[in-house]
Amino acid sequence: MNEKNHYIQGKTGPWEVVIGLEVHAQITSKVKLFSGASAAFGGDPNTQVSFIDAGFPGMLPVINRFCVEQAIKTGLGLNAQINKTSIFDRKNYFYADLPQGYQISQFLCPIIGKGYLDIELEDGTVRRINITRLHLEQDAGKSIHDQHPSKSYIDFNRAGVALMEIVSEPDIRSIEEAQAYIKKLRGLLRYLGTCDGNMEQGSLRADINISLRRPGADFGTRAEIKNVNSVRFMGQAINYEIQRQMDILENGGQVDQETRLFDAAKGITRSMRSKEDAHDYRYFPDPDLPPLVLTDEEIEHIRVTLPELPDAKKTRFINDYNLSPYDAGVLSSELETVTYFETALESLKHQNEKSIKLLANWMIGELFAALNKDSLSIEESKVSPQLLADLINFIYDETISGRLAKDIFAEMWETGEKPDKIINAKGLVQVSDEDTIAAAVDKILSENQDKVSEYLSGKDKLLGFFVGQVMKMMQGKGNPAVINKILLKKLKS
Repeated sequence: MNEKNHYIQGKTGPWEVVIGLEVHAQITSKVKLFSGASAAFGGDPNTQVSFIDAGFPGMLPVINRFCVEQAIKTGLGLNAQINKTSIFDRKNYFYADLPQGYQISQFLCPIIGKGYLDIELEDGTVRRINITRLHLEQDAGKSIHDQHPSKSYIDFNRAGVALMEIVSEPDIRSIEEAQAYIKKLRGLLRYLGTCDGNMEQGSLRADINISLRRPGADFGTRAEIKNVNSVRFMGQAINYEIQRQMDILENGGQVDQETRLFDAAKGITRSMRSKEDAHDYRYFPDPDLPPLVLTDEEIEHIRVTLPELPDAKKTRFINDYNLSPYDAGVLSSELETVTYFETALESLKHQNEKSIKLLANWMIGELFAALNKDSLSIEESKVSPQLLADLINFIYDETISGRLAKDIFAEMWETGEKPDKIINAKGLVQVSDEDTIAAAVDKILSENQDKVSEYLSGKDKLLGFFVGQVMKMMQGKGNPAVINKILLKKLKS
């Protein structure tokens, strides 16, 4: 793995940023971790709450085995140790939206141990971010403070929903690395089908632990920024916190160990409470839940069901299709993107390097630009993978030129029409007949004798001018390769 130094220059010298992330990922499951209540998002307040979720006395939790399998699957995707024996603990603290007065979680003996995730930065640098643990826990409810001027309301629908808390080592050294890590983790979870990764709905949210130190010094005092639910907000929160802590340290102060919230409207973090340590929660094994014991056979059964994961897909795209590492990385990073790409691949008439490279270029170029312009996800694309493949087939077969293909794609995007209908209706079939093109070349050369003389005197770049004029005369229908060939031949004669 390549290493990079990320030092930030302050008034009194360089500082190193140290970041660790605790990511809470809601497990994709129809029901909650310890009850049969629905885990669906968006129900009316307090309509998806069992007696167990509401903390009624005498109600005993029963583990959802599917959620356990989802955690194991995630651990395998994180190259992590699967612990065959794990224990559920009670984490004691009081919040109004925590009806039991404790959270069932895992502490000393989590289901998943050490693992790692490799991230790639924009300059191609690969960094390994180590994973400390993944443990299972139940979510709390939700306090709502904006429905009444003097009262808070509580919705317990989320109470008891299954979470995976994925804790990284403090290996992250920059905003770019933190954002690359959360994107990579989100993509992996979606590939595995263990979390939908919807940050807006709170299915994936991160607690950011951040501190500063002098290069080579011991770790500084960290502050924790709670429940950041956007990659963009993560960047803003870390940037603000770096400046806040640097100002304190450079003025001789000490950073408080505390929990802070990010105010997205103001772009600042603000203090929430002093940061608790593990002993503050008075962890002890939950007496209502026996140890969770797994067998090698159970773990292996889940291992063989894993799909091809992003890193493996990227490697295959590079080796099998000769795509660049950048293109392969873009096309394999998100499940929806790779699904679109592989569906389009199936509709290519010629599945060779040239055709596949064309498809990759058109996806990363024209398709992504159109999606961004209309603020659509690739699942909402107005051009299906099959229709994009049809367009690529026409370009590959030289039925149309690449320039005309852009106009055709734009019309496909607006109308949903098939490319062959647009081509036939507008008479856009590419002209490759050499006699027809030669006649057009002769006319352009005769009309631009001064430019011909300049070209012959050494101004080779004028070839592009002649090609453009011939294409213009032929209304973009001329085959560029044939035009180039005939132009070069006539200019030499």
